[in-house]
Formats: sequence, C-alpha cells, structure tokens
Amino acid sequence: MSKRRTVKDTAKQALAEDTQARQKVMDETAQQGIPLLKVPSRDSFTNFAMKLGVGTDNASSFSGYGFNPITRIRQILEWIHRGSWLGGVAIDLVADDMTRAGCKILGELSPKSIEKIEESMVTLAIWNCLNRGIKWGRLYGGAISVMMIEGQKWETPLRLDTVGPNQFKGLLVLDRWMVEPSLNDLVQDMGPFLGMPKFYRVTASSPALPRIKIHYTRCIRHEGIELPYWQSLQENLWTLSFIERLYDRMVAFDSATQGAAQLVYKAFIRTFKIKGYREVIAAGGDPVDGLVESIRFMTRFQGIEGVTLMDSEDEYEGHEHHAFTGLAEALVQFGQQLSGALQIPLVRLFGQSPAGLNSTGESDLRTYYDGIAQQQEKCLKVPLTNVYRAIAQSQKIKLPDGFGIKFKPLWQLTPSERPQVSKTVTDTVVQAVEAGLVSVKTGMKELRQSSEETGVFTNITDDEIDASEEELAPSANEVMENQNQNEEKESEEENSGSIVPFKKKSQDSVAAVTAMKKNHNLDIVIENPKDTLRSANYNSTLAGDYGYLRGTMGNDGDQMDCFIGPNYDSRRVFVIHQNDENGEFDEHKCMLGYNTLDQAMSDYFQSYDDGRSWDRVGRVEVFDMDKFKSWLGGFRKGAA
Repeated sequence: MSKRRTVKDTAKQALAEDTQARQKVMDETAQQGIPLLKVPSRDSFTNFAMKLGVGTDNASSFSGYGFNPITRIRQILEWIHRGSWLGGVAIDLVADDMTRAGCKILGELSPKSIEKIEESMVTLAIWNCLNRGIKWGRLYGGAISVMMIEGQKWETPLRLDTVGPNQFKGLLVLDRWMVEPSLNDLVQDMGPFLGMPKFYRVTASSPALPRIKIHYTRCIRHEGIELPYWQSLQENLWTLSFIERLYDRMVAFDSATQGAAQLVYKAFIRTFKIKGYREVIAAGGDPVDGLVESIRFMTRFQGIEGVTLMDSEDEYEGHEHHAFTGLAEALVQFGQQLSGALQIPLVRLFGQSPAGLNSTGESDLRTYYDGIAQQQEKCLKVPLTNVYRAIAQSQKIKLPDGFGIKFKPLWQLTPSERPQVSKTVTDTVVQAVEAGLVSVKTGMKELRQSSEETGVFTNITDDEIDASEEELAPSANEVMENQNQNEEKESEEENSGSIVPFKKKSQDSVAAVTAMKKNHNLDIVIENPKDTLRSANYNSTLAGDYGYLRGTMGNDGDQMDCFIGPNYDSRRVFVIHQNDENGEFDEHKCMLGYNTLDQAMSDYFQSYDDGRSWDRVGRVEVFDMDKFKSWLGGFRKGAA
C-alpha cells in the first residue's frame, strides 16, 4: 500500500527539481563559456553570417536571467527595508495608502452606533494592525492578522454570531517567519480558500501565542506577489516579496546615485608631471619616500583657494571631469524603471512633480489611487467586513440586513470642486423627489450620505429624517386633476364672486402646491402663478405664486391669501397685517416659502404697483411652522 503524498512532500520535490534544473543549465552554459546563472533566451530570428539574433556569436547571446531567491533570505529583506530609503518606501507606501482613509459604514445604522463602532476601530488599533500586516506581507511575501476573540479556541472555525460582549480584542500580526502553514492539512471546503493551509502553527520564538495552532478562518492573510503553483510550493504556499522583483533595479539606482555622490569629490582630474619620475621609481628607497612625502606635503596645503607648491621644472594640469554629462538623465531613467516596477507614480514615490509645462502628476495619482482601491477591494473588503461584524457583535450592536463597508476614496475634492458637486447632487435629488421617483425621506438620506464628500447637509438629523414623508410625491397630472376637481366643487358651494377665476397653472406652481402639502401639510390653491398679473387692477406681475389656504376664513370674509416663495422647505412664515386705504386693518397676507423677512417683503412689494406698498403694511408677525398652524386654526371655517 503506497504512502499518501502530502503537499509538504510535493514542495520538497519541487524545490529539488528546481535545484537540479538550475544546476543542469549552469553546467551547460559553463561549457559554452556563458557566465554561470545566466540562462540564455532564444530569438526566432538569427543570421549567423552577420552575427544577428540571440544564439549567434554576439554580446546579446551572453545575456539571460538569473535566479536570486532573496524572498527566502529574511535578513537581506530586513536589511534592505531598514537601510534603504527606497526599499522602505516600496514596502510602506502602499500599505499606508491602503489604510489611510478608512471605511464608510453602509446600511440603516444610527449615527450613535456608527460612532461606537468607529471608536472601537481606533481603540483596538485595527487600522494600525492592518497596516503592519500589509507591510510584512509585501516585505516577506506573507503575513497574517489574527482576530483575537476572548473565550474561543484558536483551532476552531470562527463563528461571529457567538462573539459575546467585549470579547473581540483586536488583531495580532504575525509574519511568515512566525508561523508554519499546515502543508499536510489543507482546506477542502469549496470556496476562495480551497487548497490553502487549514491551520497556522505559531513558532516557539514568536512573541505571542507560541506553539498555538490557529484556524484559517480567524486569519486575514496578507500576501506579496502571486506565484505560479510550483513556485508557490517552494515558498510553502506563500508569495513573492516585492523586494525580489525590484532588487536589480534598486541596485542600479543606488549604484548610480552613490557614483554621482563620489564624483562630487572627483570633479577634476589632476595631472602632476615630475621630471625624472621613472628614474626615481626605479631607484626605490629614499628617493621614492621623498617623492611620496613631497606629494603629501603639496596636497596638504592644496584646496579650492590653496597654493600648489612644486619644483619649477615640474608641470601640473587640471581637467574637468566629464562623467557628469548625462548623469541626471540616467538617474531619471532609473527612477522611472523603479516607478514602473512598483506601479507607483514618480510624484508619489519620490515626492517630486513630473517635468513639463502641462504636467502636474494629477492623472498619474488618479490612476495610482484607482489601483489602491482595487487592491483594497481584492484583499481587504471581505476580511475587514468580518472585523466590523465582530466589533458590532462585541458592542451589542445589531447590524441591518443591508450592512456593508465602502472604502473612502483617497482622491479628495478641492474647495473649488465641492460647491459644483454639491449643486449637482442636490439638484438631482430634488428632481427625483419632485418627480415622485423617491420619497422625501429617501432624498434627505441621500443628501446626508453625500455630505462626507460635498461638505453640505451635514446637519440633517435622524429626527428630521424620521419626521419626513415616506410616500412618493404625486405626479403633476394627479395634482392638477385633484386641484381642478376641488376648485370646481368649491365654486358650486361658495360665492363665485369671492374667488378670482383660476388661471392655468405652470409646472412650478404644481410643484409649489405639492411641496407645501408634502412638507408642511398645508392645503393651498394657486390662483395666479408667479410672473402673471393678479387682475386688471394691478399692472405689476406677481413675484411669487399667489393663492389661498383652503378651508380658512380671513378677516375680509374670503379664504386667507398667501404667497409662496422659492424655498418650499422653509419652516418660517411671515404674516403681513395689510391695511386698507384709510389705514385700517383689512386682511392678512401669509408669506410662505421664504428664508428671511427681506425676501418675503421684497416679493410682496414687487407684486403691487399702486405706489402705496409701505402704507399697506401695518405690522408683520414671524412664526415658525408649528406656531403658524396653531395660529391658523383660529381662522378655519367653523372655528369659534
């Protein structure tokens, strides 16, 4: 009976086969005079007579790709990350950007609950732990962040519904050298983790949980560059360090920059011609010692503004070093290669703006941030959602069915862009509400949700949303039909001489009637739309929609008159006590839909042209909407 073959055995075989293959190539290339560890590539085009193409006798035939598995050498990776600013930035920058802006919670959750969850994210240092996990995953090719839940066994599958109050304690970050994947026991359940290690055993040298076996469902797995299966086996099912693929370009860049620094000390080539130099060297002994001492004495007192002492028969020449020519362009090219290898734009990697009159780096940054967003969705979305659920469960917060998270964008609107975006969002929401596509409550939620991006409507409260209407607004045809029917009915019941004949209403007037009914539960009839003549007695056009409050009885025996201004949401009402020609009180004019007294009075005065606007106004009362309705109750038909 054959022994069952494990993944660990397969990994050892893959590593052995890889070593044998490389040794064979090394032996063959050594016989051909090709440097070791250089695997020649083949070109489909060759011309042996002209020595063209790879494989013929030319310099290109000696080019190839070596194997430098520094992912397996922990100390080298750590030295690079610690000692090279470029290596540090290559690892840290992406991790910092992926965890910089945080998440936004989606779903029907109260602000207090959201605030409580976000506070736990801070106190438990969740984002800091994720930041470290991503860094070590990029540096070593693998790391895990373990969800710490008090009272649960590490080796059992995670069950979020059993997390008790205050049991979630945060994340523990362990890099690949602190844990050993269970290559003999892999996940067999179908899903994204099929074929991955089922457990991670913590090494004895780990600073926390030594020798503990952890189930994979409790781990957030952080990886580097994905590898093909057989290469991944050689890395114990981990991935490739970002440093390994970048290594040769980093060496080239650092060599160029260090060489440029050395050239600063050798900006000039100095030549000192000594008469009889050959004879002095040939003689040796005291003559050579004397020559060396003479040179030392001369260089000791020689500087930029120093004096050069030498024999009158000797000659001294200085030439400018030409190695600086083209050095700046070469450094830029090396930097661009690093930028391309890391997929990080120059403006972010080196902190410098690209050259060119019209080049700002904005498009490069947008593309880079799009890439960061893609990595967040791919690597963090699912595990981070589980973290939020664990926190909510630990804080005894019931999550709604539509709960989810959304990563906040790294690209923020400028102060000049915010007003335009805010106006566009507001107009879109208002149009949807007026068209009856969404309710006022939904519209208010949309406005508050957009406030994080636009900075507008941040003060909409839950109470205001709860108090708003959930029913959809009626269509314009429904409003017109209902209003015409009501007016015809009233015309039969009341004295037709007391009501000015109804004129055809505009779409804006229909919107005004609808909004007053929906926002304030006021039943209004529009007699004259805005920008029309009230009657032949007045030649000026009305500055606002003009009509009356249905079911009321004013001082003049007619239903109470009102103007409707542009802001249908305003809860302020200005009631003008209008006088007659003798200066005696005549009737009330209710100014609805205005934010300020100045706006209300301006529309009122513009609506009359008889030259006695100021004489008409006895006094003005200011109400909020609730007090106005209470005041209006005394003028309802049938009121005592």
